[in-house]
Amino acid sequence: MHLNFKKIGSGKPLVILHGLFGSADNWYSIAKELEKTYTLYLVDQRNHGDSPHADEWNYKVMVEDLKDLLDQEGLEKVYLMGHSMGGKTVMNFALQYPERVEKLIVADIAPRYYPVHHQTILEGLNAIDLKTIKSRKDADDILGQYVSELGIRQFLLKSLSRDSNGFVWKINLPVITKNINNVGEALESDKKYEGPTLFLAGENSNYIQQSDLSDMEEFFPNYEVEFISGAGHWLHAEQPNAVIEEVLKFLK
Repeated sequence: MHLNFKKIGSGKPLVILHGLFGSADNWYSIAKELEKTYTLYLVDQRNHGDSPHADEWNYKVMVEDLKDLLDQEGLEKVYLMGHSMGGKTVMNFALQYPERVEKLIVADIAPRYYPVHHQTILEGLNAIDLKTIKSRKDADDILGQYVSELGIRQFLLKSLSRDSNGFVWKINLPVITKNINNVGEALESDKKYEGPTLFLAGENSNYIQQSDLSDMEEFFPNYEVEFISGAGHWLHAEQPNAVIEEVLKFLK
């Protein structure tokens, strides 16, 4: 699969993958600073953003999508970074293809299993009838019955687009809804990634906990953890300067 991506900046390649319901656009605020030092590849994973839709959606195929992208771009070895679902993708990739990863950065996700906790969001998104809504406000009013936080609704509705026939989802909502269990899967491998690995954790997030450190060490023995003060799960949006500082310090 040919993933959509945006290539900016100059220097050693740094490939960044977004999380569930997101897209490459989520990383623009971070990219403005990092592109001064690195060539950034901001990637839309399958069934998200402007990348193709497909019925198969799991970490096995997302890892192969990423490998195909590196092969297509002639990238032998890269710095690799992923947030949440993207973090699971890059962890799996580093275990499968360690020779392709110079350094690994995982943003606010651990190797363990996460139970499904997006059902209310999915109910809200599926409640939006694209054939009847007349405006984005109509969509927001419906979604607001399920998701009270304005910021989360604004993030989700970035995937609502328009074409000549009306409103369309950039995300493959039916496939994501059907296969949502795949997102929380734990890493299962007898391999290790021995390269330098940085886990970034939101101080106010519960995605990375003290009990996760043993799993991190099992798969990524050369790891470190940095907590971002004042940040929740979307740490790159909430505290972009702190994330940029930690990324630059680790990569240099």
